[in-house]
Amino acid sequence: MEIQIRDMMESDILDFHKAFKLQGWDKPIKLFEKYYKEQKNGVRKVFIAVKGEQVLGYATLLPNAQHGPFANQHIPTVCDFNVLEKYQKNGVGTAIFNAIEDGVKKYSNKICLGVGLHAGYGPAQRLYIKRGYIPDGSGVWYNNERLEPYAACTNNDDLVLYLSKDFTRKA
Repeated sequence: MEIQIRDMMESDILDFHKAFKLQGWDKPIKLFEKYYKEQKNGVRKVFIAVKGEQVLGYATLLPNAQHGPFANQHIPTVCDFNVLEKYQKNGVGTAIFNAIEDGVKKYSNKICLGVGLHAGYGPAQRLYIKRGYIPDGSGVWYNNERLEPYAACTNNDDLVLYLSKDFTRKA
C-alpha cells in the first residue's frame, strides 16, 4: 500500500467523521474542526495518512505534554492516534509514526504519549512497544490523575499508561 503523510486539510473533517461512523465509532465533527483550527493556529500538528484521496488514519502532536507525568516539561506529545480498522496492519500506523518521529528528532531528544489500557488499544500498545516506547514508571493514570494503588476505576478511555521514547538511547 502506498501511504503518504500530509497535513490536515479542511475536507478531512467530514471524511474522518464519516469513516469512523461507518465503523461504529463516535468521532464528532467538532473534534476534527478543533484539530484543523489548532493546526492553522500552530498549536497542534496533525499528521494525516492517505492513499490517493482516501484518508487512512491520523495522529496529532502537541509541543508540550498537557497531562500526566510529562506535563509542562516541553516534551512533544502524540495525542489521539487512530488508524481506520480496515487499514490496520498495512503499515499506516508505522508511516504516521515515522513522520512524527522524524520531525520531532529535529528539535527534541524525547517524545511521549499516553495509551489506554483496554483491549481496544491493543494494536497501539504493541506498536508503541515495538517502536521503543517504554513506561515512565509513574503507574496508571485515571481522569488525568495518578491512580493510587488499589483505587477503584473504570477500564475506559480515561485509564492510561504513559510511555516515552528517548532518541539519544541506543536500542
